[in-house]
Amino acid sequence: MIRLLIADDHAVVRAGLKNILEETRDITVRAEASTGPEVIEQVRKETFDVILLDIFLPKKNGFEVLKSLKVFKPRLPILILSINPEAQFAIRFIKAGAAGYLTKWAEPAELVKAIRTVAAGKRYITSSLGERLALYFDDDIDTLPHEKLSDREYEVFLMLAEGKSTHDIAEALSLSPNTISTYRARIFEKMHLENVAQLIHYAIKYDLVDLAV
Repeated sequence: MIRLLIADDHAVVRAGLKNILEETRDITVRAEASTGPEVIEQVRKETFDVILLDIFLPKKNGFEVLKSLKVFKPRLPILILSINPEAQFAIRFIKAGAAGYLTKWAEPAELVKAIRTVAAGKRYITSSLGERLALYFDDDIDTLPHEKLSDREYEVFLMLAEGKSTHDIAEALSLSPNTISTYRARIFEKMHLENVAQLIHYAIKYDLVDLAV
């Protein structure tokens, strides 16, 4: 039996996913989480075979959660399920250690197949994502500014785009405010931005942040 944790801040989405998975004989939803810290707390308390993780979670976004879980549960398969197209986030999350990336527009049968695949220790890569991964290693491919950021810079970028202050980010990442200021300066330089307002505008333009959370 595949023990699953569903992490999504929308109760309707979690209920819909549970209804889909109730039709299977080998997958059981053992727990739910609506915020980033709740995901980490649940994983520390219970044993799961797969985490179904949304990107935009309150208090700690999906990227932060993924990085945290990989520290103390490096072999735990994490399947990203997001409303955002693969083009925007998939490669970044796969590089960070996610076992797969699926959009919420996927058919129920594909979701079940993806869960079973990552639970078996394999990665779930759609054909379209496979093509993007191949192109990613092509030196001639044009990359967007945010794709040039390191993982830590991208993490800080997302938190800045969510409106978090330097102090809040430093506290969340257990780093000094000076270190966060350095990361922010690097982000502005790499992305050719002058201030946080431009950064937020960029994030909204490319659907990289959900300000509703």
